[in-house]
Amino acid sequence: MSFLALRSLRQKLVALVLLTTLVALVVALGAMVAYDLRVYHRGLIDDMNTQAALLGRTSAAALTFDDPRVAQENLGLLRFRSQVGAAAIYTARGAAFARFQREGEARGAPAAPEAEGVRIEARDLLVFKRIVQDGEFVGTVFLRADYEMYDRVLDYAGIAAAVLALALLVAFLMTARMQRIVTHPILDIARIAREVIGRGDYSRRAQKLSEDEVGALVDSFNAMLAEIERRTGALQREVAERARAEGEVLRLNEVLEARVRERTAQLEAANRELEAFCYSVSHDLRAPLRAIDGFSQALVEDHGAGVPEGGRRYLARIQSSAKRMGQLIEDLLNLSRVSRGGLERAPVDLGEMARQVLAELQQQEPQRSVEVQIEDGMRVAADPRLLRAGLENLLANAWKFTAKTGRPRIEVGVLRDGPVAIYFVRDNGAGFDMAYADKLFGAFQRLHAVNDFPGTGIGLATVQRIVNRHGGRIWADGHVGKGAAFFFTLEYGEDRRKEPRARMEAGR
Repeated sequence: MSFLALRSLRQKLVALVLLTTLVALVVALGAMVAYDLRVYHRGLIDDMNTQAALLGRTSAAALTFDDPRVAQENLGLLRFRSQVGAAAIYTARGAAFARFQREGEARGAPAAPEAEGVRIEARDLLVFKRIVQDGEFVGTVFLRADYEMYDRVLDYAGIAAAVLALALLVAFLMTARMQRIVTHPILDIARIAREVIGRGDYSRRAQKLSEDEVGALVDSFNAMLAEIERRTGALQREVAERARAEGEVLRLNEVLEARVRERTAQLEAANRELEAFCYSVSHDLRAPLRAIDGFSQALVEDHGAGVPEGGRRYLARIQSSAKRMGQLIEDLLNLSRVSRGGLERAPVDLGEMARQVLAELQQQEPQRSVEVQIEDGMRVAADPRLLRAGLENLLANAWKFTAKTGRPRIEVGVLRDGPVAIYFVRDNGAGFDMAYADKLFGAFQRLHAVNDFPGTGIGLATVQRIVNRHGGRIWADGHVGKGAAFFFTLEYGEDRRKEPRARMEAGR
């Protein structure tokens, strides 16, 4: 017999929970440590390669004009990089041109350079990088950096041991207390069964404490006793059973009401936490991005003459990435907002709202000429704020993807057939491959390159949430180079004077 077979139900539950917790924590911690060490290794190599490349680029002229003083000044800037212990620049013939060694560092640069590459030596990372100017090899850069992989492994081992010990202790204490919820009903059934057999009292009932499988077992057990009692008892006992059943129903109603109140409180707390998170994203993340963008611009404006062409390109990429990150944060905030708050339906003229959105897009790009066709009389019952956000995303996409079309056209209309209304936004722009249609409404999913059509991949996910909150659905149809059409359903508004009609094709 196995070890657990001889143990009580409570001990088995505690052992299983602890074992499961241990395995899950070991796997999770192992994966996290492996990932972090891999990221550290790659990050350090990329960082040192980049540093070596920058030193080579700034020292190439010094090598060409035999000016070791400039090269030595470039190496002297490494004192601000605490990881770099030693560095050197060699000529094309392998002679030492300039050297750097941090104070207190025992290991310096080698006497001669090696082939270009990266290798690990003891607890150091060694980098050799060729210096090439105008296609001509002029020298080599060497860097020696601290490789703290082994120290990180030891640190992680200690942290993992402490986390495992603490987690197992917490799991044991919680399991010892919480397992009673599972074992108490089962032990109660066993006790009542023994009393029924010993005393012949079929009026005994087990108490139901949950709605899970254990609760179903309690229900089945009580039903069996009730059936035996029904067959052997008298009318008075049946009346008493009905009274008891009514009291049980009242008790269950009270329990259900308490659970509803508890769940409502939990949802309200979750909404408050989500609002606090959105506030943090809006204020705490945007400020650093604005600082990155502002200081990059200031660096270009104040020191543009002293920044190499490559440096200006890097600064431009930093500014572009900061602006893209800011837009991504704004889109994520919009995506979270459409899932929160109440839905305040009101009659909305969909066509008029679409005209307003397209007019704003035209003001932003007055040089563009786009043919627009919007059907009249499209009244829906929807939340005006959410509906406008959805239309802005759909029409902005249509406006963007028709930018490279010879005669761009955007159409907004409705297909009606009785109580069903299908609204659509159609364009003749870049379109998409229907093989990837299932990715359209996922967050961060893009079917076009950012260089061709900029964007964050959040817009259609936001539209889908808005339509779903209104009880509708959304789908798309398109062909590469022939445009795309997005269809969605909404309720009719107050204006139903138009006779239902079916026109246009539902597909492309």
